[in-house]
Amino acid sequence: MRIPATATSTRHRTVEVDGLDIFYREGGDEADPTVLLLHGFPTSSFMFRNLIPALADEFHLVAPDYPSYGQSAFPAKDDFEYTFERFYEIVMRFVDTLGIDTFSIYVQDYGAPIGLRIASRHPERVQALIVQNGNAYMDGFTPMWEPLFAYAGDRNSETEAPVRSLLTFEAIKWLWTHGTRNPNSIAPETWTLDAHNLDRRDNREIQLDIFYDYRLNIPEYEKFQHYLREHQPPTLITWGKGDELFGPAGAEAYTRDLPNAELHLLDTGHFALEEELEFIADKMRRFLNENLSNGPRDA
Repeated sequence: MRIPATATSTRHRTVEVDGLDIFYREGGDEADPTVLLLHGFPTSSFMFRNLIPALADEFHLVAPDYPSYGQSAFPAKDDFEYTFERFYEIVMRFVDTLGIDTFSIYVQDYGAPIGLRIASRHPERVQALIVQNGNAYMDGFTPMWEPLFAYAGDRNSETEAPVRSLLTFEAIKWLWTHGTRNPNSIAPETWTLDAHNLDRRDNREIQLDIFYDYRLNIPEYEKFQHYLREHQPPTLITWGKGDELFGPAGAEAYTRDLPNAELHLLDTGHFALEEELEFIADKMRRFLNENLSNGPRDA
């Protein structure tokens, strides 16, 4: 039964995937085209809390939390392999468990290497891409990555110190507010919630493992780029140009392989949805309706 346009509130659910409870936010009618929303660091599906109800009248949206993020299971380091490859496996099994065959993907930050693994390995299942501050090219890395690359090249106490500083309350607040037009408009629960989750026992050690594993995403870029060139998926890029983690050159690089991609550089930061929700939601609605052959059904 189709959900009335007035009933577009977000549902909060949990499903078991590989023995782990994976929390997800969901909106819209399952009969409509699905958009898989993949969050970045240091947040969770919480970053999509406003986007889901904004589009749920025409689309089915699902936003999982990866293990150790948000409300999903938080297995100990010794009980789970905290790698991007493992996150990819969890997300694929998540969509399979929900019975979702084809879908578009919205990727941001960590969501990019996870979502582009899905797209490049299962191109027949991915209908379109929405890219927001998530790299698939070296162009997007800013000088802020120098300590992270040093850590990846030689993991020791000396190289760890500057990387660990990215896990402080001050750094988390900075990620949410830096590069925005009006930092006072960013709700404090954004960084407060993320900092609270980081305070869970051993979580900072887990995040260091994930930082270290990021190096293994770089060899995947060639595969991602090959997929983009060969399959030319419809792609919408909405990128906060004030982001000092993933610079605007990373957005422009996509157009080398996707000359028909729609690119918008926005005057905001890493979490563009905080200041550009209406713009991004409007662009997504038009883009998805234009590019999905099995687009939203008539009401």
